[in-house]
Amino acid sequence: MLALGLDIGGANLKAATSAGQAHSEPFEIWRAPQDLTARLRTLIARFRPADVIAVTMTAELADCFATKREGVAAIIAAACDAVGAADIIFWQTTGRFAAPADALRSPRAVAAANWHALATWAGRLAPLGKALLVDLGSTTTDLIPLEDGRPAARGATDLERLTHHELVYTGARRTPLCALTSSVPVCGHPCGVAAELFATTLDACLVLGLAPEDESDRQTADGRPATIPCAHDRIAHMVCCDREEIDIPEARSIARHFLDAQRRQLSAALDAVVARDPRALQTVILSGSGEFLAKRLLSEHPLTCSTPIVRLAESLSPALADAACAHAVAVLALERSREPPAK
Repeated sequence: MLALGLDIGGANLKAATSAGQAHSEPFEIWRAPQDLTARLRTLIARFRPADVIAVTMTAELADCFATKREGVAAIIAAACDAVGAADIIFWQTTGRFAAPADALRSPRAVAAANWHALATWAGRLAPLGKALLVDLGSTTTDLIPLEDGRPAARGATDLERLTHHELVYTGARRTPLCALTSSVPVCGHPCGVAAELFATTLDACLVLGLAPEDESDRQTADGRPATIPCAHDRIAHMVCCDREEIDIPEARSIARHFLDAQRRQLSAALDAVVARDPRALQTVILSGSGEFLAKRLLSEHPLTCSTPIVRLAESLSPALADAACAHAVAVLALERSREPPAK
């Protein structure tokens, strides 16, 4: 049997099979929510037919939907239309799958449940004792405590997880740089930054050589390519300058300051999540497209610097690590299909 997992986010669509194939692509749902069904059909067609399709989502928070209930209903409808007659189920933060009709009746359990699916599956990589799952993606970072291989988060909803520092709304690509700090040093002097979407963390990673250039990628703050020269321009705009005023070495210095501020933000959240249990961590599981940022965070933090790390990009593949939530929900669905029927 084969299961296909779909992780329907607000800015990306991700799919992975229980056998280990994966694909991720950008889709800003708030710009064209009416296109979701067609985009999902095309995505599903990249894989051989699956016996069951399992879905998890975060796109219900997109501002094209008035409420999460409305968003969940729209996503369920689009997914069901896209799969046609195939068997489809939806993951819930209860740790169970739901049929479409049941998912519609419990929208809060279905909304933003992808972290729970990932933690439920990844927990088997740390079956005993205290562990932590760190999933640093393009937009957000999840810090999910595990206990004997099971999710042990204090929060279930996004609001609860934000409150408990288990969800940090910062990532490796889409985070506006102005959200990280209000001041950066320029030519040795403190300088306020523009509170404007001039540049994102992708630009900082580009000029520092942490992310590869991609001329075809225009999912950037100004719609220009994801290249070092364009990223240089965008970072210069953060201090109301251009490339003639801010040269590339200075742009790199500014970028480092922004990423240092992000790392301090994540370090504080890591403190809050890990230190609430005095026992030493036994394992850290690392996933997401921003793994390269998380590795430095973990190596420098006193609570994690000596903890063994399991990297999904290494143990699986970079593509699967990026689509880890989709792979997780696919594996969980396959396991469910193999369970004996309840008597």
